[in-house]
Amino acid sequence: MHVYYHKFRTAPIHPMTPSTTSGISPPLVPLAFGDLQGCRKPFQQLLAKAAPPDGTPLWFAGDLINRGAESLATLRDVIALGDRAVPVLGNHDLHLLSVSAGIRKSKKGDTIDDILAAPDAADLLDWIRHRPLAHFENGMLMVHAGVLPQWDASMTMELADELQRALRAPNWKETLAGLYGNEPNRWKPDLKGIDRLRVTCSALTRIRFCTANGTMDFSSSGTLGSAPAGCIPWFEAPSRKTEDVTVVFGHWAALGLILRDNLIGLDSGCVWGEQLSAVRLASNPAERTLTQVDCESCRVAGGN
Repeated sequence: MHVYYHKFRTAPIHPMTPSTTSGISPPLVPLAFGDLQGCRKPFQQLLAKAAPPDGTPLWFAGDLINRGAESLATLRDVIALGDRAVPVLGNHDLHLLSVSAGIRKSKKGDTIDDILAAPDAADLLDWIRHRPLAHFENGMLMVHAGVLPQWDASMTMELADELQRALRAPNWKETLAGLYGNEPNRWKPDLKGIDRLRVTCSALTRIRFCTANGTMDFSSSGTLGSAPAGCIPWFEAPSRKTEDVTVVFGHWAALGLILRDNLIGLDSGCVWGEQLSAVRLASNPAERTLTQVDCESCRVAGGN
């Protein structure tokens, strides 16, 4: 059964199923968080409320920083988790790297100055730059924004790896500067060079709407009712090749929380003063648990 939760709705909490195997510890099930965007207090409250067992992998669907009031402290919290933290890069994380590199200028509402001015800013930025663009494990594919319908999980990871390696190379600033722009806006297998990397980046960190054939449209960041003419949410594209895995994503605050058997949308609008969400990523959808906290204290003028 598919369950679709919209913004402002509270999902049920399913009790965890205790292990019946004596003497053998079951593998720790990851706990995935929606976009933190520098909202440190709600993050700390949510982590305490969810109370995952020690050592539980903590997945983050991108946009760790920016717009919330405590970007630097939030970033430090996640880094301090060490190998337990499994974040993917979001558009705000890339924006921070671009501002630090002189590629882009800070925007009104940005809260990244404290990171850029930190005495260890170089180390913090280096840590961000070495995070992945996608993560795939135990049938769960996590990206910040979405995937194109032509990509299966293997292709998504292959393309993400190409982009990751380019952003970790000595000429990463040149690559990063070339990732901005809306064209090309659809996948073609013969794409090469910066065009190929740009399409990959656009899908993984920016997509919301596309046509049935996967042509991306970036003109709307609103609700489903604001879909551009001829467009649908990326996850509704027919014959989407990632339907056989569970895709975990954030980025789309106006969409709100989505819980389906093969789709988990985690951006429930914390930076807009709504809620921060975390889902226990059990393989069996019936065993997944949702935990949320209110984010009224983190309300800012703009999110996304």
